[in-house]
Amino acid sequence: MSKKPGKDKAKNAQADKTIALNKRARHEYHLEERFEAGLVLQGWEIKAIRAGRGNMTDAYAYVKDGEIFLIGAQITPLIQASTHTVPEDRRQRKLLLHRREIDKLIGRVERDGYTLVPTAMYWSKNRIKLEIALAKGKQAHDKRDAAKDRDWAREKQRALRAHNRNA
Repeated sequence: MSKKPGKDKAKNAQADKTIALNKRARHEYHLEERFEAGLVLQGWEIKAIRAGRGNMTDAYAYVKDGEIFLIGAQITPLIQASTHTVPEDRRQRKLLLHRREIDKLIGRVERDGYTLVPTAMYWSKNRIKLEIALAKGKQAHDKRDAAKDRDWAREKQRALRAHNRNA
């Protein structure tokens, strides 16, 4: 039985749009609400991201003077970067959101104790977008429960596949 060619193309197109993922975020936090934000970047950063030099493993977002900034995302400059600028790979980058979204995020962070965690960086209509999530930190027992649920789901899938092959 052959696979449908349309599904593979759609999956590859989606994979091509993703620049970087923060896989640790799902393990470390309970992600509740997600927002799409634009990024203020310099020209050399766009070129470096196109070359696959973006990393956001240790990144987080914070509120400062009624604006939201991204800290800790690493964009390693290319060797042939412009000579008249001094590239800083872990600089603070401003996030672009609507005012009502910023107000909502500020309220949830300051009043309810949430954290802003970047989960993905991707291309959208030839612009770089960042997905940030309102998150609460997980306790150690929550992480163990999530791992146990994930392992159980994997075992269940294996058993179903084995059962379907034998049937």
